Amino acid sequence: MKYYFCVLSKKPLRVDMYLSTLFTDFSRSFIQKIIDRGQVKINWSEIKKNIKIKNTDEVSIEIIIEKSKIEAENINLDVVYEDDNLIIVNKDAWINTHPVPGENGKIWTLVNALLYHTKNLATINWEERPWIVHRLDKDTSGLIMVAKNDSMMKYLQNIIQKREIDKYYIAIVNWIVKDKNFKIESFIGRHPTDKIKMTAKNPINPKIAISYWKVLEYIDDKYTVLEIKIETGRTHQIRVHLSSIGFPIIWDKVYGNKEVNKEVLNKYWLERQALHSRKLVIELYWEKKEFIWELKNDMKKIVEK
Repeated sequence: MKYYFCVLSKKPLRVDMYLSTLFTDFSRSFIQKIIDRGQVKINWSEIKKNIKIKNTDEVSIEIIIEKSKIEAENINLDVVYEDDNLIIVNKDAWINTHPVPGENGKIWTLVNALLYHTKNLATINWEERPWIVHRLDKDTSGLIMVAKNDSMMKYLQNIIQKREIDKYYIAIVNWIVKDKNFKIESFIGRHPTDKIKMTAKNPINPKIAISYWKVLEYIDDKYTVLEIKIETGRTHQIRVHLSSIGFPIIWDKVYGNKEVNKEVLNKYWLERQALHSRKLVIELYWEKKEFIWELKNDMKKIVEK
């Protein structure tokens, strides 16, 4: 794509700011990258992103967007909602949200499945591919929002930053939780000695994390089913919060209780953490929308029992 035009502006403006408001489908960071790569010229000369453009300056832009280097795969998707801008899927457990390092890390992920399923895609790091708004751990199932173009991507980024999306989870935890409603607020960051873990105790680079729970029911006088609403979205937030107060999620391999996990495997055949993203509440197209989806079969069997 190539563009040529003359600037009409009463006052000088930073070129990256001017172009990001003019090309609303592209983020400011994307505009900065194409400037750095010499694909934007002012009066036929290459520029830097912090220069200011003036009235009557001539601008030429060449935008080169590559196809994703990640392969599309025909993986079954449980689609909850879809339109031209957005898709919401009910992710299975055992599948990574994004490609990860290592052998076979770029296959059989949600991104691979979405590349096969979707046609119009957002632009991320010079590639056309679906933009997943929020992550779920590999062993967590449930609702994930995916932007299919740059406009929706920027809109969702903005409302997430403002905490204007309500996200609700279902978790099954060890032991009986007696407090019917509760709020957990703490700092969460990297564990000082374990690279895999996050922690609420002496974390590295801590960030505030806020979660709310509500007791839904008890199972076998041993486990509690919780509905959890998160106000922030920190890595492993729900898992760390619950384990830090003595109620780890059953079959959580990192923060859980090994003996309880073994018991749950023998009794219920559950082999992944009992955590499911069940409900999203979001303002979409000037209307409040609520998306609710049922538990996956492995968690549903335990709750129904």
